[in-house]
Amino acid sequence: MSTLTNVFAKHANGTGTIYDGATNLGGYQLKPGGTAGTIEIRDGGASGTLLLELDITVNTAVIATLLPGNGIRFTTSIHVTLPTSAAITIFCG
Repeated sequence: MSTLTNVFAKHANGTGTIYDGATNLGGYQLKPGGTAGTIEIRDGGASGTLLLELDITVNTAVIATLLPGNGIRFTTSIHVTLPTSAAITIFCG
């Protein structure tokens, strides 16, 4: 169970920085699209440190995950790389 406070959500349906600033990633919800692939979540932009990597298949059910404790700490920004047609909503605090 996550212990984050002042939680907020951000959504992305394409590759890019989803949140600019330091925060803890407490959970996410993924909507796989029409292309299987890998979702990469990095701290510090497209070439930043890879902190979470997820493999998804084509058109599977929505995946929702809460991360334990305080989640994963991002010190600079949260950047996501998404396969075609995939989308993600992150929960931070």
